[in-house]
Amino acid sequence: MARCVWALEDDHILEAVCLSDEGDAKAWLSEIFRRLKHSDAVRVAVVLWAIWYSRRKAIHEREFQSPLSTHSFVERFLADLGEEKPKEKGKKSVIRRTGTWLPPPDGMIKINVDAAISKNECTASVAAIARDASGCFLGASALISKGITDPEVMEAVACREGLSLALDLQITRLRLASDNSSVVKNIRDGSKGVYGQVIEEVRARMTSFDTAEIVHVRREHNADAHNIARSAVYGDVGRHVWFLNPPFGVCNTYTFDN
Repeated sequence: MARCVWALEDDHILEAVCLSDEGDAKAWLSEIFRRLKHSDAVRVAVVLWAIWYSRRKAIHEREFQSPLSTHSFVERFLADLGEEKPKEKGKKSVIRRTGTWLPPPDGMIKINVDAAISKNECTASVAAIARDASGCFLGASALISKGITDPEVMEAVACREGLSLALDLQITRLRLASDNSSVVKNIRDGSKGVYGQVIEEVRARMTSFDTAEIVHVRREHNADAHNIARSAVYGDVGRHVWFLNPPFGVCNTYTFDN
């Protein structure tokens, strides 16, 4: 679980955490504070505390929290901490912007997809999340696999997983959304290449729906799919689905962006 929580953090924080080989805990934390700016070092400390708390709840109370719920707690705690911290004279406050979501046309279902690659292990994950035009959650899925570490190949696999989710939900009219422009173009054009077989499978599956289209979206419009993929990258190999309720921390942070 701890690795999945860390996977949701920014790359420069992960790099600082992974590069340190200090064996003593206090010395390791001191090194982190030397390497990172103060706000990032505080974030590391809060993540460590949140993981420790989640582990204690699991061991002593048999209450298990998902990596996304732990990550959401960290975000809320740091936001509260930032609001209570007095502002320094002459400095502007920095606000972390939440993700925005673009609704599909009326009568269509939007399925956002994304992929994540483990930095230290030969593991990758893809995620898909479906919502109707009003933003209501319909379902989500994650697929974790080993042996494929090419980001663009996994982005294409994520599109295939999005169509699998659509079949699970018996969706007939859908808009697939990916933040990888190359994959979107290759699927539209039917381009061949390293992952040509995946492209062919995606295009063949799309013909089984009444209406199916694929669009490119910016990363900030793909936050929920990104978070599910990142939080699942160190999970058990296989397919995981959510049909009744979304994973904790998903579908409750976006705003509509017309």
